[in-house]
Amino acid sequence: MYTADYFVKNLNMIPHPEGGFYKESFVSRENISDRGLNVESEESRKLWSSIYFLLRDGEVSNFHRLKSDEMWYYHSGSSLTIYMINPEGELITEELGLNIEKGEKAQILVPKDYIFGSAMNNEGYALVGCMVFPGFEFKDFELFERDYLVEKYPNHKKVILKLTR
Repeated sequence: MYTADYFVKNLNMIPHPEGGFYKESFVSRENISDRGLNVESEESRKLWSSIYFLLRDGEVSNFHRLKSDEMWYYHSGSSLTIYMINPEGELITEELGLNIEKGEKAQILVPKDYIFGSAMNNEGYALVGCMVFPGFEFKDFELFERDYLVEKYPNHKKVILKLTR
């Protein structure tokens, strides 16, 4: 039986600024310019990038936003809850996992410009993969403060308190 510690150690994962652990797994050999993309870059960027991401029992990935779509893939452990606030302010909740009959999905897309985070609401851990196009760069990453989100979306206060510091 695998454990969170097994994956953190054997995949050489490190703490992620949003919470949890990550390890870059693959990066495209190809580059792309910012022409036609919703991101700005002074030079070409990697076409795509992919990471392993892991949350342990009770951990969360704090609310953040990317300038690119991010596709999430379930790999191992318990299901993971992904919370998204779309640009219109609607809260969307998805379960990333393999119990399809209970509404879980093995893949979930987080569209660009959505504010999102995730939480381990079950015992154990969740090992997932995340792929971003164009390739992830921290300059496209925006981590949110609690007070700002509560003021902007007071009807989602309970989730915001859970997924912010």
